[in-house]
Parts: sequence; C-alpha cells; structure tokens
Amino acid sequence: MPAAVAVARLGICCLFLLASGLFTSCELEDQPEASGDLPGLTEAGCQGLWILSEGLMNLNNSSLAYYSFEQKTLEKTKFRASNKRGLGDTGNDLKAYGSKLYVVVTVSSQLEVLDLHSGLSIKRIPLFDENQRARQPRYIDFLDGKAYVCSFDGSLARIDTASLEVEAYVDCGRNPDGICIANNKIYVANSGGLDNPNFDNSISVVDPLSFKEIKRIESGLNPYRMQVDSQGDIYVVIRGNLSDQSFSLSRIDSRLDSVVQVFPDIPAWNLTIHKDTAYIYNYSEQSGQNWIMVFDCLNEELVSDQFIQDETLLSKSYAIDVNPYTGDVYICDAHDYTLWGDCLCFSKDGKLKFRFKSVGLNPNSLVFVK
Repeated sequence: MPAAVAVARLGICCLFLLASGLFTSCELEDQPEASGDLPGLTEAGCQGLWILSEGLMNLNNSSLAYYSFEQKTLEKTKFRASNKRGLGDTGNDLKAYGSKLYVVVTVSSQLEVLDLHSGLSIKRIPLFDENQRARQPRYIDFLDGKAYVCSFDGSLARIDTASLEVEAYVDCGRNPDGICIANNKIYVANSGGLDNPNFDNSISVVDPLSFKEIKRIESGLNPYRMQVDSQGDIYVVIRGNLSDQSFSLSRIDSRLDSVVQVFPDIPAWNLTIHKDTAYIYNYSEQSGQNWIMVFDCLNEELVSDQFIQDETLLSKSYAIDVNPYTGDVYICDAHDYTLWGDCLCFSKDGKLKFRFKSVGLNPNSLVFVK
C-alpha cells in the first residue's frame, strides 16, 4: 500500500501499521465471544446502541455490534448474525436517519442500509464511477429526505432516502474526508489526503437545490471532521501535514462561508458537539498521550483541557460521541489497532460509568437508538 493512502485515515491505525510493518506481519487477537450479558448497564430513554468497528484495511473484517439497554445484552457481531454475511472492508461511518441505519464502507465502496432496530439489510448501494472504479465513500449526512455521501474520488453523491437510489453526483475537491450540513448548505472537507504531501486546503459549499458547488472556503491544510453548533458555526479539524502532528481547530461562520477563528492551541483530531459543548480528542503517536478537551461553542473558549476526572486511562482514543438522551459521553479506545477495542461511557462530569470490552477492531462510530 502506498504511504499516501495512510495519511488520509483509512483509519488512524494505517499510520501506525505502516510505520511498524504490521500490515504484513501482525497476528490479530482471536475474536472475542460474539455476545454476552452485561447486567446493570442502563441509559434512561435509550433502547440500544450500535457500534461500528472498521477492522483493518484490506482484511474485510468490519463489524457492527449492538447493545440492548432493555435486555442488557451485547451482540458483537450483530450484522453478521442478522444477515449471514460480512459487512465489508473498512466501515468508516455510521448514522441513523428516520427508521434506517446507514453504514459507509470505504474500501468495499458500498453504502449499507439497515433497519434501525433489527439490523436487517434493506439495500446495499454500490458507489462506483462510470468506469467501475471504486469511489471509496467516507462520510454521510442528511437533509430533507436526501442522504449525501462524500467519497475519496472527489465526488458528493445525493441519494433519496425513500427509494434508496443514487440521484446525482457533483464534483468537489480532492479526496473529501468530512461532511456536514449547516444553514441548509452542504459542506465537504477536501483533504487531498491521497496526495501527501500536496494536501488540499479547502471546503466545498454545495447548494442542495441546484446540487452545484457554489463556493470553496480556504480552510487550512488537510481539513477533516466537521461539527455544527446551534448558531450554525462549523468547527473543522485541521490536520496539517500530519508528519509533525500540527493539528488545530477552525471555526467557519456558515452565514459568511468563511473561516472566522482559528484555535492553534487545540490539537483536535476528532470532536462531537452536544448542546453547544464540544468534546474534542487527540491521540499522539509520538508521545502516546491522549487529550480530551471540553469547549464552549457559544463563548468560543476552552472549558477544560482534561475531561476525564477519575483514574481511567485510554490507550488510543478513536471515536467520541454523546448520548443525546442522557448527555453521557462515549469514547472508543482502539488499543494498539490489532486488539479489539473498548467503548467507555462517562458521565457529564467525566467519571467512568461502564465499559463495553472488546466490541470490535478499531471502533469508530456510534448510533443511539431511542
């Protein structure tokens, strides 16, 4: 595999695996038991939790787990058990819209659409160009009955969520690796990550009505994940050149469609926003340190540089999300990228409540089911 592929995060683990030669030499941990009882784990107002794990690139071992807060059981290979087949290669994003669950599978170049409650496959949508080249979809978002999927080939797909048919494509910048909706516009982060060291530094703004790019915002080098607050401000992870791990955070005003603030001292790798509070994490491969910060989006200031307030230690933060029904913060830990990772639940004050152990290989996305 060329090193350029690694820098675009077909999993942060690609960087580690390439550097250590583990793509060809590592032996993966034996798969843990597929399910089990976890008595006492409950979340008010929440029926269940889906956990997507990307696996390792080119090993075709993505998985989808489900925890039932009602039955207090964890099915670690729920997708395979329900559908009698594997999910595919490099499951990268997971989101719910209406009664459906959408799984973006990058290397397989598929969008898997499931029933939100049963996990049964409704349709598998291939995302290839007219020459049957894989588009390599990365992330998904939704607006007014349409799903929008950005892909490494530079395209943005529009898919009708009723018919589940691809309606159209529009070209964005190089190697899109992030998407969000704000102010009734679609924003696509053009990373240029497959062209290291010649990264892109732009965010495409797409009008959903005309489905055309209407502007490109100069964002900073190698933009990645994006989240939106209640005022329509977009917070963008800027990864820089990756080699010196000069991550930062930028804020875009979606009314002006321009960067209005840069936070060079916040080394963001990923974030989630809940009720205008951002939880931001970074993991440094060089130092082995994790940062999980708390940021006030309304006042645009850091509230805390350490969210975790007990003795809980993380190996490698790999995903972060908030249960919208309780405000609890969930963090996925990838361990060393070859062992099945954990999913930890923290209270709003940073105290560990419980942990799902060995939920999958490199868990990266969560969906809470009401």
